[in-house]
Amino acid sequence: MVVTHDMARELPRTMRSLATPHQRGIHRGDYEVVVVDNGSPQPALASVPSGSEASIRLHRIDEAMASPAHAANVGISLARGELIGLVIDGARMASPGLVAQALLASTVVGRPVVTAPAWHLGPSPHAQAEAVGYDQTVEDDLLSRSAWEDDGYELFAIATPAPSSGRGLFGPMGESSSLFLHRDLWAELGGLDERFALPGGGMVNHDLYRRACALAGAQLVVLLGEGTFHQTHGGAATSGRITRDEMRADYEAIRGEPHRPPSARALYVGSVPPQYLQYIATSVELAQGAAEPHRRAAAGESEPQRGPERP
Repeated sequence: MVVTHDMARELPRTMRSLATPHQRGIHRGDYEVVVVDNGSPQPALASVPSGSEASIRLHRIDEAMASPAHAANVGISLARGELIGLVIDGARMASPGLVAQALLASTVVGRPVVTAPAWHLGPSPHAQAEAVGYDQTVEDDLLSRSAWEDDGYELFAIATPAPSSGRGLFGPMGESSSLFLHRDLWAELGGLDERFALPGGGMVNHDLYRRACALAGAQLVVLLGEGTFHQTHGGAATSGRITRDEMRADYEAIRGEPHRPPSARALYVGSVPPQYLQYIATSVELAQGAAEPHRRAAAGESEPQRGPERP
């Protein structure tokens, strides 16, 4: 289930990445892609590649809200499958095993919450894109030279972990940009909270992921070797039009407490392409660094002197 608004440039690549043959280990008839057009000036139908090898259903909301929460809930209600995956941002391309591995992961425990780390195309998170000279023209050239359409795992080689996945595989994720739940768990959640009404939804996605991980008996399952890749498009959060402080304040007003990433312990399912190995190595270093204070405390050792903290 994909929500889109004014993404004539980005949506075609997203749709190609979600279709076979880009999606591997799965057949066209095994899944559908529901696209909800949240009031795009140019209807999304014009952005779906002709002859796309996927079962695609389009639904348009003319009187759209600034937040994608309502559109996402509409899309979830339209989905016919037992396992429903949400990609709330139509600018997010998918790695080649995302759908097949999510289906596999959904079978390993009784109440799975399945997700994959999120990435931003280019050398930095997109909130800092302008500072490093990264824009849509640079991104188009980067993608054209990457051969991602021949091997979608090449996207890892030209991307940076999103801030929500910046703690690495073994640290808590702040949100899920590809959330897969069985239909009954979506019903328990009640979908996305439509009180998150800021443009772009503010922290509605963070809230959804946190609530999913907190469901009774839920087990977080993280896909190894898979991810989604955000294309720069002037989104409310990644462009800075809505600041992090505004989003945090909105979350606190709705939930009555500051947001914290869920602390659910993950199971890992999947395989590792060569392009993913550096992320694993970095994730191990981050996890070891996070564990060091606990090790020292358990051993009764004092904390080492630290230099100035990095910004």
